[in-house]
Amino acid sequence: MDKKDNMISEYYTIDLLHIVKRVWHYIWAVALASVLAAVIGFCYASFLIAPTYSSSVMLYVNNNSFSVGSTDFTISSSQISAAQSLVDTYSEILNNRTTLERVIDKADISYKYEELSKMITAGQSNGTEIMKVTVVSENPEEAAKIANAIAEVLPLRISEIIEGASMEIVDTAVPNYRKIAPSITKYTAVAFILGLLLSVGVIAVLAIMDDTIHDENYILQNYNYPILAKIPDLMEKDSKHYGGYHYYYYQGEQESKD
Repeated sequence: MDKKDNMISEYYTIDLLHIVKRVWHYIWAVALASVLAAVIGFCYASFLIAPTYSSSVMLYVNNNSFSVGSTDFTISSSQISAAQSLVDTYSEILNNRTTLERVIDKADISYKYEELSKMITAGQSNGTEIMKVTVVSENPEEAAKIANAIAEVLPLRISEIIEGASMEIVDTAVPNYRKIAPSITKYTAVAFILGLLLSVGVIAVLAIMDDTIHDENYILQNYNYPILAKIPDLMEKDSKHYGGYHYYYYQGEQESKD
């Protein structure tokens, strides 16, 4: 084998047109796999994932003067960044073990404080001095019950830690029966796309691994060997049978087979 043949053997050519044709040939399988995956995603989101609901309570962060130990603080109503800092501080106090255990007792629920902490999110509401606390639960009534318990426990807990600090309830929580998760549309769409990509990927890999010689171009592109002869495509539908002889017609020329 000469140097040129060695160089050719070191490379593997991927015929993109061949892959596209193979995918198009099995487009029915791609469509079937995509639809089947979408159905699975729909059923999974509808029947196997428990729906969750949220309920929120809003608390006003009082920005009067207060002191922590021997240090005095004065926060004016124009200092929104300072109010943001207070909200972050109060959020940390809310997620404290002692605070959450009081919330558990107040709401009369059976969660551990680690579990309850994962159900609660708190933050500043629209850049204001209002703190929004949201509780997520599989039961809408329970979510509202926990949120209202937080509204009662948190101001007292903060007043115990920070002298002069206070919070006022702006809006209590009510049960919200519109689920926030899972999104059936999202799960169905994602499953459809995954099914589409997976089926196309499998067909493409099979096409790349297919080393069957389909035509003379395959030999020329992959082996650089000359074509000495080619068997014509004899269309049997145009054949005639006379006395044990088969006659084939190909491009207007009659050939006989003994």
